[in-house]
Amino acid sequence: MWRAIISSLLLAAGLWQLGGATWLMAKAELAQYLIGRAWDDQLQTGEAAKPWPWADTRPVAKLVVNGSDPLMVLDGGSGQALAFGPGLLASSGRPGESRTTVIAAHRDTHFDNLGALKLGDPVALQDSDGRWYDYRVVGTRVVNSEQEQLPIYAEPGLLLVTCYPFHAVNPGGPLRYLVYAEYLGEGQVVQL
Repeated sequence: MWRAIISSLLLAAGLWQLGGATWLMAKAELAQYLIGRAWDDQLQTGEAAKPWPWADTRPVAKLVVNGSDPLMVLDGGSGQALAFGPGLLASSGRPGESRTTVIAAHRDTHFDNLGALKLGDPVALQDSDGRWYDYRVVGTRVVNSEQEQLPIYAEPGLLLVTCYPFHAVNPGGPLRYLVYAEYLGEGQVVQL
């Protein structure tokens, strides 16, 4: 009898955990859909749009790294924003401005392929007006965030930032992986 009770409790606990994981994945997929829809609305109307009414961020750009699937870039680099996608850091320039644009994301989700980029790889960034800006990777570097600040220059350019090392067991260390991309010019206004 005790075996049946313990087995039932273990089965119930396992189903509870599986249900929680399924719910988390469903929320993540729904969030990406809503963020994409808010971006499309913004491109159509020209007005900033939140993905859901209580969101503390909004999409501000679309990023394509080396031909990969597009990533929606959110406003700010807070933990809440980075949970849903890459974030455009407040101290950086917007796409097309004469100031380095800095985008950060988690190494194990949205920027999990950043370490595979090579010199010359293309990067494209779409602004909120629908205009695309083309970049080319010109360098990578690992820095200690406790000893160096991000290099933001008074010229167009793109800096992609994520935590390092990529497969670290303990997250939250001071090392950051930086990818520098030089600005090649404006592209066309198109939807991707």
